[in-house]
Amino acid sequence: MCGIVGYIGTEDAKEILLKGLEKLEYRGYDSAGIAVRNGEDVRVYKEKGRIAELRKVVDSSFETSTGIGHTRWATHGVPNHVNSHPHQSESERFTLVHNGVIENYEQLKKEYLSDVTFKSDTDTEIIVQLVEHFAKEGMATEEAFVAVLKLLHGSYALGLLDKENPDVIYVAKNKSPLLVGLGEGFNVIASDAMAMLQVTDTYVELVDGEIVLVTKDSVTIKDVEGNVIERAPYKAEIDASDIEKGTYAHYMLKEIHEQPGVMRKIIQEYQDADGALKVDADIIQAVRQVDRIYIVACGTSYNAGLVGKEYLEKWAKVPTEVHVASEFVYNMPLLSEKPLFIFISQSGETADSRAVLVAVKELGHTALTITNVPGSTLSREADHTLILHAGPEIAVASTKAYTAQIAVLAILAQVVAKDAGHEADIDLLPELAKVTAAITTVVDDAPRMEEIAREFLATTRNAFFIGRTMDYYVGVEGSLKLKEISYIQAEGFAGGELKHGTIALIEEGTPVIALATQEAVNLSIRGNVKEVVARGANPCIITMSGLEQEGDTYVIPAVHEMLAPLVSVVTTQLIAYYAALHRDCDVDKPRNLAKSVTVE
Repeated sequence: MCGIVGYIGTEDAKEILLKGLEKLEYRGYDSAGIAVRNGEDVRVYKEKGRIAELRKVVDSSFETSTGIGHTRWATHGVPNHVNSHPHQSESERFTLVHNGVIENYEQLKKEYLSDVTFKSDTDTEIIVQLVEHFAKEGMATEEAFVAVLKLLHGSYALGLLDKENPDVIYVAKNKSPLLVGLGEGFNVIASDAMAMLQVTDTYVELVDGEIVLVTKDSVTIKDVEGNVIERAPYKAEIDASDIEKGTYAHYMLKEIHEQPGVMRKIIQEYQDADGALKVDADIIQAVRQVDRIYIVACGTSYNAGLVGKEYLEKWAKVPTEVHVASEFVYNMPLLSEKPLFIFISQSGETADSRAVLVAVKELGHTALTITNVPGSTLSREADHTLILHAGPEIAVASTKAYTAQIAVLAILAQVVAKDAGHEADIDLLPELAKVTAAITTVVDDAPRMEEIAREFLATTRNAFFIGRTMDYYVGVEGSLKLKEISYIQAEGFAGGELKHGTIALIEEGTPVIALATQEAVNLSIRGNVKEVVARGANPCIITMSGLEQEGDTYVIPAVHEMLAPLVSVVTTQLIAYYAALHRDCDVDKPRNLAKSVTVE
């Protein structure tokens, strides 16, 4: 579900594919593979681990000018050789790579493939086996491919090889990104233009639902009825900054879309050789020895700390407070006897937080920094550091750093809880895998977020976010994103506080975005929605599968409700992005703001 490359031409496909996969390594992955073809001879090479390990198993003497490749991060099936892509049909006639998640794969397997022996535990294998199923019924490859696409529910980007049609790569997409790159005597496919900039800077964008036949000399795009579609290519104008931005219009949009990859990277970095969560033993002991944790942060990092407090108290059983750094440094509360200070900062250079760090170090207290930048000031000067592994975040409005901060705080709390012998009601690693898939679903549904932004925020001068418990924290972050890049006056409130004054601000048509992902307060927040609707509000309800009701605006996939903020916040990020875009705001560089606040 991570990255796809493909090449058909006259040069050595193996090296082109491997280099392309290396360009996709930043996304995070646990296995990789390529399938290369010489006529009807198709060779599949795949390996758990890094591209460097894959290179070792590829037969360098095999001559080939056509192939497809993939980097995978496990969602369906554990990361191993068998579950790695590419996948082949039972007869090995068809070979496939796939990004995305097929939601109805189990139903399709029961209905069409009960007599097929499956080699893997993946949803992807169902696709390639279905193509063979319809081919055996007499359909031509293109016809069989189309028939399968009509059955799939979910997201996909696909590259298919057929032994009996050696001059074509069959391509399709739905919600997952995929491009076709054009060359002289060759053509390529890639989920990210940067993967194939080594051979071409000319690309054709694909639209959901299209079928594309790629040969070395032509690219034929068709709709599901078989009508040929003409589409002009575009040049990927690349300089140093564009390489970071890729083909996204803005860094913010790119960074929102990178969040599934960030989740995968965090899971990899905080997992030991046995597949268990790991945190440095000194950090575990530092947390175990304290009687209270003080989280100190600013802005988005402060909002992430509010969510992290829930994990540290409910799982690790350590009382936790969250403080705004700029207030704490001048108005320090009465501290406990054995405090631990956790500083959260994307850049690690936040001046207000550093001022607090200096003060608490003078008092002799222990400090832990959670940051995205190794070697930053807050990292160097604290006793301990946990790295976010989110990669460079260029847009001023933080997105992927926020979700990374929550994920790392969750991991810290779980590891401490296990070390202390506390019984947990969550197995965090598989639940984070579900979160990753859920975030992927949401970012793939970006067009729906754009519709919501148009419907609720196109002309409004203000907006309110409401929620209860953890949804309240997400509402505070959602309102921050909206106000800082679209300049809409937005505020986040606890649902129960509306009647204590805020409801006076509700006017006819006022947008109220209500978050409802927590079962215990689901009915309560819906009652608050009715209160504002009675005063003329225009409600946008974002809920979670299993809690939805008729009339809800958007339903995120079901995840453990303690981790729901990692998914629901992505909807608010995208809504804010499109609200700002439609108002012609400078999304990446909002007025009066800077990425790293290095003055108090």
